[in-house]
Amino acid sequence: MRTEHDFLGELQVPDDVYYGVQTMRAIENFKITGQKLDPDFIKAIAQVKKAAATANMETGRLDKKIGELLVKAADEIISGKWMDQFPVDPIQGGAGTSINMNMNEVLCNRALELSGQPKGRYDIISPNNHANMAQSTNDSFPTGIKVCLIHKANKLTTALDSLATELERKADAYKDVLKMGRTHLQDAVPITLGQEMGSYASAVRRAIIRINQAAETLHVINMGGTAVGTGLNAEPAYIDKVADAMTQELGERYRTAPNIIDATNNTDGFSDMSSAMKTTALVLIKMANDFRLMASGPRCGLNELKLPQRQPGSSIMPGKVNPVIAEVLDQACYQVIGNDLAISLGVENGQFELNVMEPVIAFNLFNSMRFLTNAINTFVDKLLVGLEPNREQCAKWLEGSVGVVTALLPHIGYENSAMLAKEAYTTGKPIRQVVLEKGLLSKEKMEHILSPEQMTTPGIAE
Repeated sequence: MRTEHDFLGELQVPDDVYYGVQTMRAIENFKITGQKLDPDFIKAIAQVKKAAATANMETGRLDKKIGELLVKAADEIISGKWMDQFPVDPIQGGAGTSINMNMNEVLCNRALELSGQPKGRYDIISPNNHANMAQSTNDSFPTGIKVCLIHKANKLTTALDSLATELERKADAYKDVLKMGRTHLQDAVPITLGQEMGSYASAVRRAIIRINQAAETLHVINMGGTAVGTGLNAEPAYIDKVADAMTQELGERYRTAPNIIDATNNTDGFSDMSSAMKTTALVLIKMANDFRLMASGPRCGLNELKLPQRQPGSSIMPGKVNPVIAEVLDQACYQVIGNDLAISLGVENGQFELNVMEPVIAFNLFNSMRFLTNAINTFVDKLLVGLEPNREQCAKWLEGSVGVVTALLPHIGYENSAMLAKEAYTTGKPIRQVVLEKGLLSKEKMEHILSPEQMTTPGIAE
């Protein structure tokens, strides 16, 4: 054990860990979720700290020898090392100070070790004086959230692109599968299965645009604002250089907010991202439920789609197979919608110059990103790729439907069409049969009007 102290007093810290006294206090105080910090978030904060150290060296304020040791320690964390040295709970009081200090302590103790000094020698390399130079939790922590969200948003949009691409493949493959369209869960007019798949793909493409737009706003940062956005203890040159250093480190342009005080006390950009994910979840739920309905049965439901069989569906009913992959996508999306409420409450509960609720905002944003990405990839890999249409069943429902009578309206009028529909419902006869029995159209003309091409494209059959 080694003894470390802060202004509250001394604590014993295990000598084999890189964190220190403030992390120890957080371990004792915040036993909330039982979960660890997101590894992507740990790496993102390390990238912010590396950029800060680089900028402070460039201004000449940070001794280059110390700065280079901090950069080397940060690079190790960015590469995935020392993930077990971040034991603080993701949900905590203090606006993320415990997470910020956990990172500062690990960086300093690793830098001390690299220089041949014992851990805890903060008189040589200090978590507050050096790793936190020209910073506050109130600028480095939200910036770390933004870096992590941008990284995760790239993963999410990649998953969504994969989903849209596979739906577009299905749209092309099923363009000749004519089926019954439905509104109000009732028979409507014909549509092709390919057209339905194309509509899902279009909605997913729109979701990608929505998420990318939200992610773009996150490139505006408040680094150098320190405690309340006024820049106390941060040199003007540092404020310019730290945004450049982040751009260099991350390969994407980061820029300082035009009003750093605003960027320090308002977190509406996080709400934008959460809203984009919530709306995406709503789109995905609608799609997944359509798949579940089209695959219902198989004997006593619609049975228009054949989903890949992934696992037995019942502990008591032999042979039952459930649409578990569509169901799990639904449930992941429900959680995203619930997370959005927690994020909204966090965003609106900032007071004066700081939003102290950023830990719960970050926790739920990261979970939503991860849940959506994993659920989408699962849906593509486990359901969509192996999906097959039941062409025979689609044709059967279409043949027995009265909805095709709508295509006859321009040719025989509404009254005659309504009469045909009523007789077809009453007698159970197909519309085609009733049309011919009434002599309203020739067989050739009727078949032309009711052909797949005519019934699923704009215009009136000539």
